[in-house]
Amino acid sequence: MQTRTLGNSNLQVSALGLGCMGMSFSYGPPKDKQQMITLLHAAVDRGITFFDTAEVYGPFTNEELLGEALSPVRDKVVIATKFGFQMNPEGKPGSHSLNSRPEHIKAVADASLKRLRIDVIDLFYQHRVDPSVPIEDVAGAVKDLIHAGKVRHFGMSEAAAKTIRRAHAVQPLTALQSEYSLWTRGPEAEIIPTLEELGIGFVPYSPLGKGFLTGKMDETTSLGKDDFRSTLPRFTPEAMRANQALVDLLTAIAKNKNATPAQIALTWLLAQKPWIVPIPGTTKLSRLDENIGALNVSLTSADLDEIESAAAAIHIEGARYPEHIEKMTGL
Repeated sequence: MQTRTLGNSNLQVSALGLGCMGMSFSYGPPKDKQQMITLLHAAVDRGITFFDTAEVYGPFTNEELLGEALSPVRDKVVIATKFGFQMNPEGKPGSHSLNSRPEHIKAVADASLKRLRIDVIDLFYQHRVDPSVPIEDVAGAVKDLIHAGKVRHFGMSEAAAKTIRRAHAVQPLTALQSEYSLWTRGPEAEIIPTLEELGIGFVPYSPLGKGFLTGKMDETTSLGKDDFRSTLPRFTPEAMRANQALVDLLTAIAKNKNATPAQIALTWLLAQKPWIVPIPGTTKLSRLDENIGALNVSLTSADLDEIESAAAAIHIEGARYPEHIEKMTGL
């Protein structure tokens, strides 16, 4: 398994991580726990060392799943989890309120440590920026946790460049986790240059466009009410029909490379910077193997130029999130 280092930190992880949210949350009903434990063990056996979860996934059940599955191999894995929400009893995606008060962050850390069955959180992200709490106070709280030996590295998610700079001045950031893929390229303008300047790693979530870039979805795909994509503007039949052009581009390149559209999408991301570590999620062993196979696909500079010029001509239809969720990003 190839490895990468997140920015200027000493945190070395597998070149692809595993996003674990969908095992418990958001993409339909929670999956069978034993099957997911088997999948997590298979990921470790294949050299995946970087696992992503959050207290809000479930809530809580995803951390518990990882705790049960990964505690026997704790010395082989890097576990990232997140704080920043006040849990709503309904537990629906997007229904939780923001809470990054320092005392809350410290309470979340203690609770996550117990659920994950670990002594220290390897990477602790602020899940979304809380505009009611100065980011310096957030970074200071995580700094306290690092000094207490409860956290190793500080991260943020979906934060704006100016907020990253302010936080980094208090407690150096190891990684930023934000959505980035061929159909979500917002980070390229300000975020990626800022990360490069400051020596911060980048962990793209939804690197396969929440499944759309795999080529396994189209305008006829039916999404259940318990699949959060059914609430996203980009997953209306009209948007999916319009955005099929991007999948067609990936499919054409994949045929020339004896690869799959998903593998081309991941290889493209990996080629952008050596400190980018995508975390595609899956609940299927076949998809895990397919994603790992992206590490064996090579895109030449000519290939990348071809993708760039073709993608530039494709207009992506539909917002990433409904407006009330999008307001939580880029603060």
